[in-house]
Amino acid sequence: MAYDEELADRIRERIGDQAGLSEKKMFGGLAFLVGGNMAVAASGQGGLLVRVDPELTDELVSTTSARRMEMRGREMDGWLRVGADDVRDESELARWVRTGVDYARSLPAKR
Repeated sequence: MAYDEELADRIRERIGDQAGLSEKKMFGGLAFLVGGNMAVAASGQGGLLVRVDPELTDELVSTTSARRMEMRGREMDGWLRVGADDVRDESELARWVRTGVDYARSLPAKR
């Protein structure tokens, strides 16, 4: 499945003016990086992939519709999947994009 280009456009509208923003195809989707660190992606599996503080993973999984990203059968702290239905609302999309961007900004920039 290709990533949702409409969702990618909606993400771009939210963060298109961020300093140090770049886009890169990753994880079968289109990732948005801030300072070289992935913040959020339009996932090739549908919905969003959001990078968050690993310390917040349990809380976000238990209080939202997000679930841990699974890679090669292993769940990953700090990487969340949010379903397409859960980001149809602009305020929900904005919340997840902001969460990913804030975390990416907290990391040292990559060269």
